[in-house]
Amino acid sequence: MQLHALPALSDNYIWLVRSATGVLVVDPGDAAPVLHAADAGGFAVDAVLLTHHHHDHIGGAARLRARWPSIAVLAPDDERIEVATQRVADGDSVRAAGLHFDVIAVPGHTTSHVAFFHDGPAERLLFCGDTLFSLGCGRLFEGSAAQMHDSLSRLAALPASTRVCCGHEYTLSNAAFARVVDPDNQALRRRTEKAQAMRDQARPTLPSTIADERACNPFLRCGEPAVVAAVERHVGQPLADATAVFAGLRRWKDGFAA
Repeated sequence: MQLHALPALSDNYIWLVRSATGVLVVDPGDAAPVLHAADAGGFAVDAVLLTHHHHDHIGGAARLRARWPSIAVLAPDDERIEVATQRVADGDSVRAAGLHFDVIAVPGHTTSHVAFFHDGPAERLLFCGDTLFSLGCGRLFEGSAAQMHDSLSRLAALPASTRVCCGHEYTLSNAAFARVVDPDNQALRRRTEKAQAMRDQARPTLPSTIADERACNPFLRCGEPAVVAAVERHVGQPLADATAVFAGLRRWKDGFAA
């Protein structure tokens, strides 16, 4: 299996997966990078996975269907995604380009957001859109803090080796915030240094892994004493539980400027 992160728009990634059984793309906000890759590689796209309705994740899907009319487009049950050929929901098991995926509902960034998890014999892949980022998480545009915290907890429970394929190159900006929250975290320091070296070479910092995120991402560490203490200091009061810590952390990040 070959996994490629195609840069798109200002800081998006479109994920391209080539296997022995087909080719799929995830969240094509712009068709041009996919069409260029297909023309250069001499392949056709068999399926598209869409995680949520935002235009920078679905904007190129109609053009891909125009190029390949038989393409399958799997998307959440959301009328705002008109290009879908198959609707998916939490707990579904689906096949796309010959690969099996479990669908996980992850509301928070949007109410209908889903993630696609491939638990293959040689590769575990998570396509999580704008829910889980490397060292961060998505903004709460439609859902609640409780929903997003629950969604992230579900993703954090996936196997440690799972490769996290998210929708944006936000690692360094997220790292700046994470190191304010958790300055003594040595795994975070090493992850930041590695990410900086990658970006210095114009390389993607993604995919990360669930193991990386558990160790470094403050939004997955809302029960850790250091993170709890930092958020309580920031909000100026004790917080009742991990969901309250997450809510305070997300508000802190919303107003953060490095």
